[in-house]
Amino acid sequence: MGFSIGIVGLPNVGKTTIFNAITSVCAEASNYPFCTIEPNIGVIPVKDRRLDKIAEIIKTESYIPTSIKFIDIAGLVRGASVGEGLGNKFLSHIREVDGIAHVVRCFDIDDIVHVEGSANPIRDIEIIKTELMLSDIEILDRKIEKTAKSHLQEQRKIADSFKKLRDAINQNKKRHDIEEIIKNFTEEEKRGLKELNLISLKPYFYIANVDERELKNPKHFANLKTYADSEGIEVVVICGKLEEEINELNEDERYQLLEEYGIHELAVDKIIHTGYRLLNLITFFTTARKELKAWTIERGTKAIHAAGKIHSDMERGFIRAEVIHYEDLIKAGSELKARELGLYHLEGKDYIVEDGDIIYFRFNV
Repeated sequence: MGFSIGIVGLPNVGKTTIFNAITSVCAEASNYPFCTIEPNIGVIPVKDRRLDKIAEIIKTESYIPTSIKFIDIAGLVRGASVGEGLGNKFLSHIREVDGIAHVVRCFDIDDIVHVEGSANPIRDIEIIKTELMLSDIEILDRKIEKTAKSHLQEQRKIADSFKKLRDAINQNKKRHDIEEIIKNFTEEEKRGLKELNLISLKPYFYIANVDERELKNPKHFANLKTYADSEGIEVVVICGKLEEEINELNEDERYQLLEEYGIHELAVDKIIHTGYRLLNLITFFTTARKELKAWTIERGTKAIHAAGKIHSDMERGFIRAEVIHYEDLIKAGSELKARELGLYHLEGKDYIVEDGDIIYFRFNV
């Protein structure tokens, strides 16, 4: 598995339509709240042109791209954190994801009901952020209550640290200020925080769902962009309905429609590229047993931990990593030539894996 993105937003903002557009799963999308009762889950391959070129040179029998999992949960409403509109049942589904795509409605269509009466991106965003924040505060309160009762001084110190975090979230402090608080946590506190899977601390971006008639000048978008810029958050503009229709066309028809609307990149590619930037991810490749495979890791990962991404035994019994970079292999034109030129190199466990590295891990267990 590569990485996962949870899709959140109010009901009827186009979450499931966008989910269908990027995964082609065809989940039900209807004009009433809570159409999505259970989460829709779709796993799609991440296109990477480097795979074809590596496979051609190394003569692999098959190749497997890395992937991204999308989880579309039901629309959240005011009071979701305390059970309104099925509330916490939905919130639990996105605690395990790596990042969050917050879909914001940027169109007015009378035939599509808005739970708040009309589209207002800033108000809608604040509703969702508040519910996620309140849900996390409830989880932190339980953690604080449990540790504060301990007779051990270390546990009571942990409770004090979590109180500072809870208060910062409750005061709607900026992400930077919250991260500064977490930096001062002990390793034990950081491990405990990770186990809580707080949603409001996850990386996120906005998807502005616009009407196809307003693609070049989307209504409400200017306000959303100003708001997002003030937070330092990316915004991806997508016409969910149009993208869903594009998936049903053959290649020639799809090209014509994209050209007609001036769309240069499909929604799925926009979201994947944004996800990689958001989560600071890179891709490396392995070629064991004549099977080429792509893997997604966080930038800055050491070789020994990259090996663990493949299998825990490889991390446990790590010896060396034989590495060649994609660009070097392409320039050499063949494995033999690359070896003659000394482009393969052996690295130890502390080697920092780079995007495009092709690695053969040596291990013994």
